[in-house]
Amino acid sequence: MIVDCAIYRDGHRTEGLDDLSDTLDAARAAGDAFVWIGLHEPTEREFDLVTEEFGLHELAVEDALKAHQRPKLEVYDDSLFAVLKPVVYEPDSDTVSSGELMIFLGDSFVVTVRHGEGSPLKAVRARLEKDPEMMRLGPTSVLYAIADATVDHYLEVATELQTDLEELEAEVFSPNDGGSRHIASRIYTFKRQILEFRRATGPLSPPVNRLAGAGTAVPFVDEGAQPFFRDVNDHLIRVNESVEALDRLVSDVLSAHLAQMSVRQNDDMRKISSWAAMAAVPTMIAGIYGMNFEHMPELRWVWTYPAVVLLMAVLEVLLFRLFKRRGWL
Repeated sequence: MIVDCAIYRDGHRTEGLDDLSDTLDAARAAGDAFVWIGLHEPTEREFDLVTEEFGLHELAVEDALKAHQRPKLEVYDDSLFAVLKPVVYEPDSDTVSSGELMIFLGDSFVVTVRHGEGSPLKAVRARLEKDPEMMRLGPTSVLYAIADATVDHYLEVATELQTDLEELEAEVFSPNDGGSRHIASRIYTFKRQILEFRRATGPLSPPVNRLAGAGTAVPFVDEGAQPFFRDVNDHLIRVNESVEALDRLVSDVLSAHLAQMSVRQNDDMRKISSWAAMAAVPTMIAGIYGMNFEHMPELRWVWTYPAVVLLMAVLEVLLFRLFKRRGWL
């Protein structure tokens, strides 16, 4: 469905006409204006009219409708097609989810297609409308503003994940909770969140780097906006560095937890072995006297029974002190 449609001339908004073709013609006739149409999860039938009026390439249209695309930048004859993956951090469940945002730039028009809830378009449009100087860059200003808002939110999500990792790390090394059987699954789940985040941030680097001026000029993008895209690229580099650091740290935390579990299991085995050894001594002595041999002269001694019991007790005390000194008990 079409969420918003407006014409921006000289940095100021005017409402679009009822007919998309008339709206685009009005923007092109003005010379210094462009149309910005925003759609949210359109169906194929809803998008057909936009495709026909704006001459969008069929491959890009297919990507926009089906979604599930990697961040990328593609140039067609009549338009530029960009894909971004905004992310949303859910503090209640400590999870990261991603949406998809497709942007078509062409002669005097911008078409944005949003999938999911993690897209900052409403706030971006409101911010741009308060900045006529930026809007005078034309459709390029929309691409920059969306990329800037998306990457800035990446930084916020990276900070939240860093906080979560510190809490998880403290729990792993806590003397009380470090051995919880659920910690390993929580670490693995956290690593999955890092992977989801990386899928959004990593592939975005080449497109942003290209928009920032690396290589040839990008069609339909104002060269005067390159410094702005370089700023976005700097922020994205910081985000990717943070993601790499988080991934390494969570792997280290998992290794440390597994090492702790291994040490704890060894301690448990030593304790079990120690108690088994202590139980084996009286069992062995009792077994000897339970064989009912005829030639056991000490059986007729008056003090045999208390002596054997005392021997068992002395051996048990000696073994207990030995194991205790070695830290096995």
